[in-house]
Formats: sequence, structure tokens, C-alpha cells
Amino acid sequence: MREIRIHARAGQGAITTGYLLGYAYFLEGKYAYAFPHFGAARMGAPMNAFLRVDDKPVRIRSQIYEPDYLIIIDSTLMRDFNCLSGLKEDGIVIINAKDKEEIPKVKAGQKIFFLPANEIALNTLGRPLGNTALIGAFASATGELKLETLLEVVKQRFQGKAQEGNTQAIKQGYEYIQNLKR
Repeated sequence: MREIRIHARAGQGAITTGYLLGYAYFLEGKYAYAFPHFGAARMGAPMNAFLRVDDKPVRIRSQIYEPDYLIIIDSTLMRDFNCLSGLKEDGIVIINAKDKEEIPKVKAGQKIFFLPANEIALNTLGRPLGNTALIGAFASATGELKLETLLEVVKQRFQGKAQEGNTQAIKQGYEYIQNLKR
């Protein structure tokens, strides 16, 4: 079983991120279960979304405490929370950040990728909602999903300009990480 924990603030697309990733895994023949966790139910409040993926039906319904992968949509959360807590020894972290000013410490075997996802979203969508760029980065960094599957998910979920912009954001997020890995 693979477990993904998403850190964000309410309104930044963490639930949509979990849904899109879960649907992509489903299209690739996996079982997926995505769900959010809210504290104070207000815009901007810290929150998490979780996703479990397996070859068989997912029955566990608890929060994820030892994720394989982390997606941090809002890097300012790392100032107040240990977003990396419980990350597995070979875990991968994708952080929405333009620069690496406050690089969190990771253990040997863990990988961390920084992506200016909000900047990508601003250029492709006209709004700084970097979650779809982070999805592309996730697929590139982990090798878990095919880019074509993510594009199909966006095609089914969005229409018009939103579809075009999110498609471009995913492609740019994917390519950004591919370039870092070279």
C-alpha cells in the first residue's frame, strides 16, 4: 500500500489534489481512497488530505501517520508544523516553493523536490493555485503515474480554459522535475 499526505490551507486545492491523484491511480487499475481532515473549518486554516492506494480494496480509514509521499501545497506550514513527521525512510517530498531558503532536513534515502507551482499556475491558469502543477511533479518524482493518465483525469474533470490551463500546469510541473532529475 502507498500512502500520500497532503499539507495545505483550506481553499488551496488539497481535496482536489487527492481526488485527481486517486482518480488517476484508479484509471491505472489501482484501488484508491482519498479523504480530507479539517481543524477549524475556515478559509486559510491548516488542513490535510490523505490518499491510500493499493492493488486490493483499501479498508483503512484513519489518518496517515507514516506516508510514503508528501505533497506540501503551502510551504509556510513548515514554519509551525513538522510536515515531514513520519515520512518513510525512502519517502519523497514535493514542496511548492520558489526557492530553497528553509530546506527541511531529510534523512538519507529520502528525496525532496522544490517546485514553483504557484508561479506555474499563475502563468497557465491566471491564479496562484499550484495543486495541478504539483500533481505533475508528483508523477515525475515518484514514477507512480503516467503523464497521459493525469492529462486524461484533467480532461474529464475540467472544461474550457480551466482544462487548458490545468493541462499546461501538469505538463510544466512534470517537466520541471524531469529537468531536476537529469
